[in-house]
Amino acid sequence: MTASTETRATVQATKPPAGRQSPNGHKKRRVKPAKPSVRLGIRMRRNWQLYAMLALPLIWLAIFAYWPMYGVIIAFKDYNVVSGIWGSPWAGFKYFDRFIESYQFWKLIRNTVYLHVYELVATFPLPIILALCLNTVRKKWFSRSAQLITYAPHFISTVVVVGLVVVLTNPSTGVANKLIGLFGFGPVDFLGDAGLFRHIFVWSGAWQTMGFSAIIYLAALTSVPPELHEAAIVDGASRLRRMWHIDLPSIVPVAVILLILNIGAILSVGFEKVLLMQNNLNLDTAEVIDTYVYKIGLASAVPQFSYATAIGLFRSVIGLVLLVLANTFARRFAKSSLW
Repeated sequence: MTASTETRATVQATKPPAGRQSPNGHKKRRVKPAKPSVRLGIRMRRNWQLYAMLALPLIWLAIFAYWPMYGVIIAFKDYNVVSGIWGSPWAGFKYFDRFIESYQFWKLIRNTVYLHVYELVATFPLPIILALCLNTVRKKWFSRSAQLITYAPHFISTVVVVGLVVVLTNPSTGVANKLIGLFGFGPVDFLGDAGLFRHIFVWSGAWQTMGFSAIIYLAALTSVPPELHEAAIVDGASRLRRMWHIDLPSIVPVAVILLILNIGAILSVGFEKVLLMQNNLNLDTAEVIDTYVYKIGLASAVPQFSYATAIGLFRSVIGLVLLVLANTFARRFAKSSLW
């Protein structure tokens, strides 16, 4: 055998067989051809049931959320019913300037922001605490009973809740004043005291919404791997430590998103509840932007549609700006955001 023949035989022996590893240890992968994209029309025909289910909420959203935006234009017009929206003369920013320069402006902003911030600080942590406590309960019957008791108030209408508040705080026949009388104090008109209005509003709302708001946190806690708790128990971690270092971090992204949404609604409070709890004695703290818009736009003897729309649009724009800012801060510092 010649030298050239021996060289060729050696080279062929060192080549890796097809499908095996090369000398450097890496496998050769075959590039799969890209799948052709399916047209939208074909996908809709294949999954028409899903698109039919999606159509109803989209129609509802278009009719009740987007179509009414057409009426926002009357905030920039001297609107009257006879001339219609397009027939009414343009007013520019007249009604925005009127609202900002009015003596009611700072009072409404202060009452609305104070009430919402108080409600947010007082009630936002309560569903989180409730969910963490229910998640650590070992007795299933106790956990289910507690959930049922805390969920039930959510299904009571706002009118009924306010009716209960009125009956319980009645100066002459209310249970609260009966208890106060046992200690030798005179009756207190709770709803007539402007200083007590915010406390009654916030804590009655906490009682009504705390249990139902905890559902989303309980759902987030179900995604926590049980191996983490088992490893923590082996390491000697107490139940409180496991709640703080395992359960709480798992619901932080959900809590951040809900906090962002709440900050965006800082100029919006429970309109129906505030209106039902209002009276002439507590109006200094109970008058908020929503009730003021209702009164001047619909309840007054001469409805001021353009003025009321301008105030509502002002509130919505401020809420949108706050929502964007809150989302930016959350994305930068908490690494969780809406978009």
